[in-house]
Formats: sequence, structure tokens, C-alpha cells
Amino acid sequence: MNSRFKLVVVTSSTFLVVLLLLGAVMGQSASPEEPYRHLSVYSEVLSRIKSEYVEEPDIKNVTLGAMNGLLESVDPFASYLSADQYKQFLKQQDTKKAGVGLMLSRKFGYVGVVNSIPGSAAAKAGLGTGDMLESIGGIATRDMPLAYAEQLLQGDPGTSVEITALRVRKPEPQKITLARAITVYPSVTSKLLPDTIGLIQIPALDASKLKEIRTHVDTMLKQGAKKLILDLRNTGIGKPEDGVAVANLFLDKGLITYVSGQKVKRQDFTAIAEKAEYKTQPIVIITNRGTANGAEIVASALLEAKRAEVVGERTYGDAAIRRAITMDDGAAVILSVAKYYSPSGKAIQDTGVTPSILMTDAEAFADTEEDSPELPEQPRKEKEEDLLLKKAIEVLTKAKTGSPAPEVAAKPAERVEPVKPITTVK
Repeated sequence: MNSRFKLVVVTSSTFLVVLLLLGAVMGQSASPEEPYRHLSVYSEVLSRIKSEYVEEPDIKNVTLGAMNGLLESVDPFASYLSADQYKQFLKQQDTKKAGVGLMLSRKFGYVGVVNSIPGSAAAKAGLGTGDMLESIGGIATRDMPLAYAEQLLQGDPGTSVEITALRVRKPEPQKITLARAITVYPSVTSKLLPDTIGLIQIPALDASKLKEIRTHVDTMLKQGAKKLILDLRNTGIGKPEDGVAVANLFLDKGLITYVSGQKVKRQDFTAIAEKAEYKTQPIVIITNRGTANGAEIVASALLEAKRAEVVGERTYGDAAIRRAITMDDGAAVILSVAKYYSPSGKAIQDTGVTPSILMTDAEAFADTEEDSPELPEQPRKEKEEDLLLKKAIEVLTKAKTGSPAPEVAAKPAERVEPVKPITTVK
């Protein structure tokens, strides 16, 4: 399929999506036949492509492209799997496969990178938020179901997979070989900074990290910390419920989040006073475009409760309940059936969390000569200044002990729109 035909497919897919969404909105007041009228328009467009395009198109590929275009526009985390693909998907769910440490999403019809787990093969290759995978194992990712891309990245420990990546600020595609390994989530770390500030770095927020966070906060307090910084940059691991538990450590009352969907009854998650072990220390949270899922629950809850300031970039936008819905022919659609919302009613999946102090994370754009798949992940150079951390410290030093930090005006930063992820790590 040449590039011009791909463009036609994408355009027709987008057209179909607009028609369907318009039909859904108008359908509330229009006749039951209204949505089908819009579908007939798409059928006519498809017929014109088949009869008028410069060459005979592969209708199967056109239909698949339209399907994926529809799903990506409505729900960027969704996947359509054929009957055979879905069988393989279920089979891999029952076995613990090794991966390369990538969190994936859909972007512009391709497979995008939400983030990579520190220490993983993907991180050592320098893959990060905003990069896109052009191919996996020699198979083009254009219109590839996201769940199928995850399957291709998985395999037995010790094996490898070759990908072609389109890197941020590097226009030429790069071929990278990634070794598969069982995913190991990095541990929580902490450090006592000047001005009685305790820095808690949380690279992952899975269920096992709650105890680690408590241990590190207790250690900082024993060492004299009176104020806290929660560094949630690139924290994409962790379910929304894990975020609720962490947020409750710092909130003794109020709504933390709620989940709701068309067929999922609203469920509120309210802070329990007995679980709020750290309810007085001033807090600043640092985020970037790699902050996702459970970490976004923490950031939105503490920010909207005026319990903390948030410094950094708008977060990725990923907090939902996803399910596989089977079709009559054995195929399946995996999509979000309910979204998590901030206390004020913002769907985190749609809007992410906008910090009270917007700043660009320069670390996310750092391109060095050492950034190579053949070399290990490079540590942060001491000479490089962490501007987000510096701002967080500045905010806290101006805060009064025992009360939330005051809002500090900051020059709006240049923004880079994030892609939207699916939470599975591969």
C-alpha cells in the first residue's frame, strides 16, 4: 500500500469517525435511522475509492484502517483484534512473558511511547515519551492494534526484538534491537535536601510501593524534614486504585477521585482520616508528560484539595477501566468502559493534570551523543541543573510550615502535547 493510498485511508477513517460521532449526538433527537444514513455516506465514499482511485485498493486493509481510525479517535487506548489475534492475546495473558519495558499508546495511527521503565532495555536505548515505533519485528505498526503491538514485543526472557523508532527531535528512523527480560519496577528513593525538605522520588506506583513510600517519608521526617517533594516524573506504572491509596496518605478528608462510565455506576473514592499519616507537611509534586495513571490520581487529588502545588508539565492522561468486548465472529474490541475523574469532574484520560506552575521538563528533551542503543542508560550529569526541582524547592521555602504552599507565578512554558496511553507494560 503506497503512501498516497494510506493518506486516503486515514482521511476516510477520520471522515467516518466524524459522521459516527455526529450521528451519535444527533441520534438523541433524531430518528433511529439517522446513524445509518451517516454510515451510508461512508459506504458511498468507500465505493468511490474502490471505483475511482488510481489502482484497485485492498478493501480488507481499507476496512481495517477505518476501524482503527474510528477506535483511535473515540478511544486512543482501544484495540480491535481479529479472532486469531484475540486467541493469541488471551493465551499470552495466562503466561508471564518477558518484555522490553515500554508503555505504549496510539498516536497518528502508529504505536507511540508513553514512557519506558528505568533500567529496562527500552530505557537503555533512550526511548521515551513522544517517540513512535514505525515497525516491530519487521511488521509496520501503521493501523496495528495496540494490543497486537504489545504481543509482538513480548517473548521469552533472553530473546530480542528489533524495532524501528521515530525519535523526538531525530527525524531519521532508527533501528534498535531490544533484549526481552522480566520487568522489574525500580524502587522508591529519598534524600534530605537543605531547608528541611525531604525529596521522595517515586518511579513506579504499583501496589507494592505504598509501603516503600511510607518508609521513605518516615525516614525523611526522622531526619528533620518538615516539607516534602513528591517527584512523580515519568511515573507511568501504577493503577488508579494505587494512586488513591497514596493520595490518602496526605489527605484526611474529601473526594480523591471517582470512576464512572456509560454502563459503570459512579463510584466515589473518599479520603479516610485514619489513613492520612502525613496531613500537615507542605507538599510540592513534580510532574511531566510521562506522569500517568495512578500518579495522576495523586497529583489531581492533592492539587484540587489545595493540599499541594504541582510543578512541571501537563501529565499524560491515562486513568480508566478497560475491558475486552467480544464479537460474534470471535474478534474483540478492547476499550475504556469507564474513566477516572478529578474531584472537580475532569476526566483524567481526556485532560491529564495541568500543574499550578507550568514548566517544561528540559530533561525530557536532552539528546546526548551517548544516547545510543548500544550503551547503558546514562545517569543525570551533575552539572545539569534540574529546573523543576529547583522551582519545587523555591515554592516550598516560601511556604509556611503546616499549610499548603502558596501559588507562585511562573512564565508559561513551551508545551508539547502528549500522546495517550494504554497502561500495559511490554
